[in-house]
Amino acid sequence: VGTYILTTALLPLLEKEADARVITVSSGGMLVQKLNISDLQSGNGTFDGTMVYAQNKRQQVVLTEQWAKAHRNIHFSVMHPGWADTPAVRSSMPDFYQKMKNTLRTETQGADTVVWLAVSSEATKLPSGLFFQDRQPVPTHLPLASTHSPPEDEEKLMEVLEEFSQKFKSTSPG
Repeated sequence: VGTYILTTALLPLLEKEADARVITVSSGGMLVQKLNISDLQSGNGTFDGTMVYAQNKRQQVVLTEQWAKAHRNIHFSVMHPGWADTPAVRSSMPDFYQKMKNTLRTETQGADTVVWLAVSSEATKLPSGLFFQDRQPVPTHLPLASTHSPPEDEEKLMEVLEEFSQKFKSTSPG
């Protein structure tokens, strides 16, 4: 809901800018998840932090696609930085880090595409709403994976996030 609240709060200002861009940093982990709108608070079943993270990253991809359709004056992109050697990877996935540490990207390599999306004129020549890695649009679903969602689920995600965000707005001071 944080990505949703921050971005929707900025939309009125972004709509007024000539070269407005919104870039969301997602993860290739979302490729293993189908959008699940029935349990956005992860209250049912056993909590699995890795799968909740992947689900959240799938939601970010859907948000980006939906915003791109609704806000034609803003260029939306979502990207996967690749697996980079960062403190977060080291601390949150120690087993993965130990196995992969010699093949991980540097932080600079991981940041390359997000910086390119933010400043490159080439990036805005590509359609809004795409998922990027290594400065290239890449698929948001693996071949033969059952991760596609019906349009009504994607629209429902937007509705539910708006409802959640209203709860935060109504309880915040000022």
